[in-house]
Amino acid sequence: RVLTYRAPILFHSLLNHATATHHPDPPARTVKTCKTQHTTTMSIGATMSQAGMSVASPRKAHTRSPSNPRIMEDVELGSSSHGGTTEHRWMKSNDMEELNPLVVGNGEGPKRPSPRSGATTPRTGEGESSSVSKSIIASAMYSGCSVGMVLVNKSLASSYNHLISGDLNFLLVVIQAVAAVTCVQFSKCVGWIDYPKFNIRTARKWAPVNILFCGMLFTGMASLQYNSVPMVTIFKNTANILTTVGDRVFYGTRVEFLVVAAFGIMLAGAVMAATDDTIVTHTGLFWMLANCVCTSGYVLYLKHATKTIELSKFGMVFYNNVLCTLFLFPVSVINGEFETFLGTPAIHTADYAVKNALAGFVGFFLNFASLNCVALTGPTNFAMIGSLNKVPIAIFGYLIFDNVISEETWTFISISLTGGVLYTIAKIRAGKRKLDK
Repeated sequence: RVLTYRAPILFHSLLNHATATHHPDPPARTVKTCKTQHTTTMSIGATMSQAGMSVASPRKAHTRSPSNPRIMEDVELGSSSHGGTTEHRWMKSNDMEELNPLVVGNGEGPKRPSPRSGATTPRTGEGESSSVSKSIIASAMYSGCSVGMVLVNKSLASSYNHLISGDLNFLLVVIQAVAAVTCVQFSKCVGWIDYPKFNIRTARKWAPVNILFCGMLFTGMASLQYNSVPMVTIFKNTANILTTVGDRVFYGTRVEFLVVAAFGIMLAGAVMAATDDTIVTHTGLFWMLANCVCTSGYVLYLKHATKTIELSKFGMVFYNNVLCTLFLFPVSVINGEFETFLGTPAIHTADYAVKNALAGFVGFFLNFASLNCVALTGPTNFAMIGSLNKVPIAIFGYLIFDNVISEETWTFISISLTGGVLYTIAKIRAGKRKLDK
């Protein structure tokens, strides 16, 4: 049985050993094999040494498990005579296990990796731990890119808004989308990334994402036009709760009690911060409700798109920005933003172009980080990160742009941080439950 699995390896090893040790010139070799009920012997050239060398399976008395041929036995390698003394050489079973091939099998069915091959299957706990790490990295990337994007746009607004009669909100999104397309195309040309060429069928599948995104931008701007910032903030937190409900209904995501409590606390903080400015008009209420629907719909459909459309994340970034340009550029022309831009020579500067290019570069990474975050962590987590981003944005605005932080804003920040801590605890507990399973 041993020779059936190990003869080629042993024969080659012993042949080299015998040639190097007993004779400087390799003599002619003959192989003689004989089988009995209990013993199989292989002789390798009687001229190799005075007593010859043989490989034999042990006697039946030495067999440890005759019913299982995969369990190795001690094997006698041979003997040699020196001065009238005969020395027997044995290979222990533990040493023979080192000769296991990389793949073992009985010739029937698929082969399985040997434990000696180093090919190990990761345990469930290790897989869950890796998934948690990826989720944390994705969340941190999205948060950092989102905060960076707001700060870059804040720099643009503070530097040039006083030179413009009106606003360029939609046109700026178009310019930054073109810059993001340029970045992703350049990365493809130099071979860093790859994705298929533009396809109209794929564009149709991705179009709802951009339609909802454009609706979110438009309704958000209309909301700010008819309502105060504190009231818009309240409804933004309401949109997060709506997103969580949709995540549960459409994707079956389990919602922890602490998650609900975290969103409730953040909503209460927004209400407390807006106690001095709670005037709502019917028109303002309409636009805020429409913004909530578009925001939640955008995040929820984004998860569906990342799961069903066969594209790499960079391909999704490409389609997202191309379609965004096609949808929003006509809007910027219709509402007069493009004409305003052409008629304002004060912003036709290298500094303005560089800042827009930088915003597009950050937007390229923000697009990728957003898609990755939604795909790995889900709409609920994406919404929570969006809410918590208001805290570092307010602090950086105070430090960099000397924005005044009112008492109501500090109250909102404190309560939002409390909600964020509760949400983190809920996610840690959920992760531990997965690891325990």
